[in-house]
Amino acid sequence: MSKGLKIVIISLMVLIFLVGAYIGFIKYQEYKEEERIRNAIIKIEFKDLQIPFNTEIKVSDLISSINGEYITNPMIDTSIVGRKEVSFKYLNEEEIKVPYSFYVDIIDNTPPVIWLSNSYTVTKGSKNFKDKIVCADDYDDNPTCEIVGEYDVDKIGNYNLSYKATDFSGNETKKDFTLKVVNPSGSSKKNSSSSSIPFKSLYNEYKKDNTMIGIDVSKWQGKIDYQKVKDEGVEFVFIKLGGQLGIGKDYYLDPKFKENFEGFKNVGIPIGLYFYSYANSVSAAKNDALWVLEQIKGEKIDLPIAFDWENWSSFNDFHMSFNTLTNAANMFMKTLKDNGYEAMLYSSKNYLVNNWLKKDYPVWLAHYTSKTDYTGDYVCWQRTSLAKISGITDNTVDFDICYKES
Repeated sequence: MSKGLKIVIISLMVLIFLVGAYIGFIKYQEYKEEERIRNAIIKIEFKDLQIPFNTEIKVSDLISSINGEYITNPMIDTSIVGRKEVSFKYLNEEEIKVPYSFYVDIIDNTPPVIWLSNSYTVTKGSKNFKDKIVCADDYDDNPTCEIVGEYDVDKIGNYNLSYKATDFSGNETKKDFTLKVVNPSGSSKKNSSSSSIPFKSLYNEYKKDNTMIGIDVSKWQGKIDYQKVKDEGVEFVFIKLGGQLGIGKDYYLDPKFKENFEGFKNVGIPIGLYFYSYANSVSAAKNDALWVLEQIKGEKIDLPIAFDWENWSSFNDFHMSFNTLTNAANMFMKTLKDNGYEAMLYSSKNYLVNNWLKKDYPVWLAHYTSKTDYTGDYVCWQRTSLAKISGITDNTVDFDICYKES
């Protein structure tokens, strides 16, 4: 064996020895640290470990006393009902970094919602009127909904009844009402007319340093003179892209979408879009978003794309809780976000307050009033549907205010 080879072999042996010694030292240190942690003094007192579903709460909110300082203090995921393990770390009084885990119970203690007034009138022979009484829950997709009491829809009269809704956690809502069965009345044509509001007067009232004034349009606005609209002071537009014909039915492109998109683009007005959804699940909402992406084909969109879900009068048909609906909206918007587009949720004040749960994305608020009292966060406000503007002759148009980032 040559002298050079011997030196190489000896060097390798020394290197292996040193590496082994270092690994051994690291493992010894880890063992000593684990031993310190095992013998660490832990003094933690908890509050109630039952947490209502959809509550924003941190680890420290559940602890009444602890012998040290928090290293981590994570938010607890309360989006799923059931038992959940929670972990955090703290530096105890001996200055030992202690990892600690405990269990919490996420509970649903919110009763279902019943949309029903004190009296409900149906015509003689009505068979499916119960399906039109909205019965929904924050977490249960299919709460038990039933009418308590005797009635006969084939017999004219007033029936004192109760409507009862129960979710799978045992929460119950009960609403007393009078069912009024009446003879069918002759059809009468109602004349309804609403006064329009000049766009310029709205513009002058709501245009500020921190606001942008715009409109949203669809086929109902007919033929638009885009330059006249711009000359009126419109600073942005939301265009209806399309929607779905019903639950699980075909998608459609708004008949005026392409014309409106090119028209507003050509006169230099920033564009956002909205999609009218019939999604009845998270996966259906994702399909909505994928269809939207297929239509715009990578086109630059200046403003967010809005998820517009308004099927509240037929909510029972969707077999969704408010939680599932919120998750569906979030999936639609996340899918767009993942593909490079901004997204937001469109809804009216009443439903934002009572039905939508935690809103993880920007909100486009619909509230037809001169001064909204909605206290949640929103980036745009649909003030009225009755704006009358030069350049749109076939109909009135929605008037929108968006707020600049401060």
